[in-house]
Amino acid sequence: MVDQSLPESARRNSPARGRRRVRLGGVLTAVLLLLAGTWTAGAGPAQAAPRAVPIAAPAESRGAAKAPRPVIFVHGFSGSGGQFDSQARRLTSNGYPATWIEAHEYDSLFATNTREQVYAGLDERITRLLAATGADRIDLLAHSLGTALMQAYLNSSPQRAARVAHYVNLDGASATAPPGNVPTLAVWGEGDPARTIVGATNVALPNQAHTQTVSSPETFAAFYRFFTGREPKTTRIVPQRGPVVLAGRAVLFPSNVGVTDATLQVYTVHPRTGTRLRHRPDATFRLTGDGSFGPFRGRGDVRYEFAIVRPGAPVHHLYFQPFRRTDRLIRLLSSLPGQGLAALTENSPTSTNLVISRQKEWWGDQGAAGDSLTVDGREILNAATSPRSKRTIGIFTFDKGLDKTTDLTAPIPAFFSQPFISAVDLYVPASTPPSRTVRVVVRPRGGGAPDVLTVPNWPSSTDRISLEFDND
Repeated sequence: MVDQSLPESARRNSPARGRRRVRLGGVLTAVLLLLAGTWTAGAGPAQAAPRAVPIAAPAESRGAAKAPRPVIFVHGFSGSGGQFDSQARRLTSNGYPATWIEAHEYDSLFATNTREQVYAGLDERITRLLAATGADRIDLLAHSLGTALMQAYLNSSPQRAARVAHYVNLDGASATAPPGNVPTLAVWGEGDPARTIVGATNVALPNQAHTQTVSSPETFAAFYRFFTGREPKTTRIVPQRGPVVLAGRAVLFPSNVGVTDATLQVYTVHPRTGTRLRHRPDATFRLTGDGSFGPFRGRGDVRYEFAIVRPGAPVHHLYFQPFRRTDRLIRLLSSLPGQGLAALTENSPTSTNLVISRQKEWWGDQGAAGDSLTVDGREILNAATSPRSKRTIGIFTFDKGLDKTTDLTAPIPAFFSQPFISAVDLYVPASTPPSRTVRVVVRPRGGGAPDVLTVPNWPSSTDRISLEFDND
């Protein structure tokens, strides 16, 4: 969800600056209403019903009600398919084919697509999945702003609704009836307890934050029961024996436009240092079109570095914890050189910059009930930089002022003003070539073993570093 790009619509030299500013204002208003829990179905610009399009009627059910159906996830504001990554691996841990689980991505600022295009693309995706799997219908999930879109989509025509067996509304828009009369499960996190979809199965998880309701084991158990009529065998991501298949997309944040004119190199790295085990990459892909890469055969128990290489531009290094299972929803969130939030960081040959993300909000003001996130032993979460109310998903760290000092008493305003993002003034020494490592440790709320990612101290003048932590 988080990396280093401001929306294209915010660029001062855009010829459509005025028109896009109106779009941005409308979308941000819609997002704020959703997050406040006040948007009901039929209110707000994203609820406008699209034109109906002809869609073939679904095949009659073949009586395999308990067999898996294809699953499609639709993200919310500034989201991506990566937010459903953990749930996809939980589904495959319970027998779902990995190729039956997809995400429908779009530009949530609507600068590069319209709502009609989002809906038409979803029509095509459903048609393709039904043809490939032989299923009678698909199961659909949406989060936040995506719920407003999907309620409008399901209400737009009986033909569209008839191809959806179940709909899951994740902490988004309330409604006076199940959209399109499709059986609906609504999962609500912290916020107004009065939110509801009338006629749906409503489940409250009041101690879970907004994005946490997408990625949590509790949400998985609820929608798995709803889809299949039985309890899951496990809510864990069960390590897969033998090779795993890894694939995904490199995209510009937050538009989800594919990264192009770049090369992706994948390296196996040392688990304790993050340094590459071989000079040559394990896999190399030319990024074009929608930024898709893979699939390639890997291992679920090793750590990988994904390096986006552009001629004459900083190399973007992205690090993940071991995938454990086949994963086709890997998302590498990046930006064009010199643009977006990355352009607001301060870079130097002597300092290392980090972007640290997790699809579960960072709580820095909840004491023992919150999270801990340390960089080389220094705690960067506190009531100022990451209060629970901020719903921070991604945190930027860099040496503000390039003065080789750290100040964690307040967040950096240009970043803190963005939804789901924070930033702190943290000096981490760098060297060329890297001569030491940076150790980042997460101790998640609720207990459990700490998660650790260790990476080389790449200099921020020539290299960008993103770290994605697990949320389970």
